Amino acid sequence: MSLLADLNLLFVLSGLGVGFLVGMTGVGGGSLMTPLLILLFKVHPQAAVGTDLLYAAITKSVGTLVHGHRGAVEWRVVLRMLAGSLPATVISLVFLHWYGSPSHDTTRLVSTALGVALLITAPSVFFRKELQEWSHRHAGELSARSAAALTVILGAVLGVMVTLSSVGAGAIGMTVLILLYPNLSTARLVGSDIAHAVPLTLIAGMGHWWLGAVKIPMLVSLLCGSIPGIVLGSLCVGQVNERVQRTVLAAVLFIVGWRLV
Repeated sequence: MSLLADLNLLFVLSGLGVGFLVGMTGVGGGSLMTPLLILLFKVHPQAAVGTDLLYAAITKSVGTLVHGHRGAVEWRVVLRMLAGSLPATVISLVFLHWYGSPSHDTTRLVSTALGVALLITAPSVFFRKELQEWSHRHAGELSARSAAALTVILGAVLGVMVTLSSVGAGAIGMTVLILLYPNLSTARLVGSDIAHAVPLTLIAGMGHWWLGAVKIPMLVSLLCGSIPGIVLGSLCVGQVNERVQRTVLAAVLFIVGWRLV
């Protein structure tokens, strides 16, 4: 009852809006939710990141169950990414604790990391289709061993980015996977990307909780709005021209990223 009493209508509505956009466009929630919490609601950057990480772990768990039931998860790819991301996540959390979390310096570090992640995410969203076409034309040029090694490196990079900013596991991870595994279907790549994000965001989120940077009432409010929002957004897929979607989203992510940097 206490959690229900603490529900914040503005956070519920924000969750609904972000969930709708995630369901309709497939863009990772962290790219939208974390900047919204920081810039609009003036939430402490580390609290916004930590809360969003647990928010992502819960919502992506549902997505993993759906994709796993459909057999649309390439588990060898997931395990390769986890081999890099989990150690990197733990090291990043230890670094934040050593750096003095929470503190002014940590706040600046998290804000800058978020801005850089958004600036990288923007072109990956805008050029997703072109990169996919390029990867299909050059399929087979990368050896299986090289793809496996690069997947582990990708996981390590995502582990650091996601722990510091909560952004990257979706748009950036998916873009690189398209280049590394052009012969896998988009559905299997999406399922694998989501499945990898669950333990990554869960461990990173629990680490931020341990550091005292998670707001549970805010998390519950966001979930109450985002879950129905994702369902509604999924029903509206294809209603807006894909090129228009990607252009608007990329522009918004770039502007917000620039402000945070």
